[in-house]
This record gives sequence, structure tokens and C-alpha cells, in this order.
Amino acid sequence: MNARSPHPAALSQERLNDPRSLAAFRSTKLLAAGYLAISIATLAVIALLHDNTSAVNDAVWIRGAFVVLSASVTYLCAVRAARGSRGAYRRLRILSGVMVPVIALIIALPGTFPLWMKTDQGLCGLVLLGIVATVNGKHLRELFAGR
Repeated sequence: MNARSPHPAALSQERLNDPRSLAAFRSTKLLAAGYLAISIATLAVIALLHDNTSAVNDAVWIRGAFVVLSASVTYLCAVRAARGSRGAYRRLRILSGVMVPVIALIIALPGTFPLWMKTDQGLCGLVLLGIVATVNGKHLRELFAGR
């Protein structure tokens, strides 16, 4: 931290380009892209099945749209964190960490969501667990802590 500025010093290109940093960012971006692809595909399936009320109800539409939004923000944060944005890294940690228990709750709720949507959400949860593990790993925490 700079004595005159309340903001931490910018991350150096050397630290961002460290092989461990590059590997962690590559994994995070790939997982976030996968989460986004799954969520967009799910929304497409919802649109295709819109006439089937046993497969698509209002909760499915709302959840599908919310997941696309969440996945988009997750991906953007992953890209910005890889460029050294501390704020994006912090948002990525919070968003991915919050979404995992939300998904667990959705899977556990009886009757609200059809089995296919719960299965889809389980897949999204597994992808998000990979993001959580990577962004909360020692290397990235130390990198963004400025050590």
C-alpha cells in the first residue's frame, strides 16, 4: 500500500506473468467460460421447452436467466482478475463462494425445479467449486494480498 493512497499498489506484470499465476488464471477463465456456456445452453433448452409445463415453469425461467447473468459476471471478473484487478478478484471470490450454497439449496428444494434443472445446477455447482478452489488457493490469495 502506498502511504498517500488508500488503494493497494498495482500488481506487477512480473507477478501476474508468474507461471503459477498464469496457470491459475487460465483455469479460472476456462471454468468461468464453461459455466457461462452451460448457462447459455440451459437458457436455450428452456426456450425450446417453453410449451412443456412439466419441464419449464416460471421458477425455471427466472433461475435460468439469473444463472446466465451470474455466469456472465463471473466470467468478466475472471478476465479482469487475470489482468490484475483486485476488485474483480474480490468479486469473483464472493460471487463463486455464494453461488455454490445457493445451488445446493436449489437442488435440495422439493418440487420447485424439475430434475433436469437440478442436474444442470449440480453441474454448474461442480464448475463453480473449481473456481472457488482456484481463487481461494494460497498463490492467488497471496498475489492479491500484495505479499
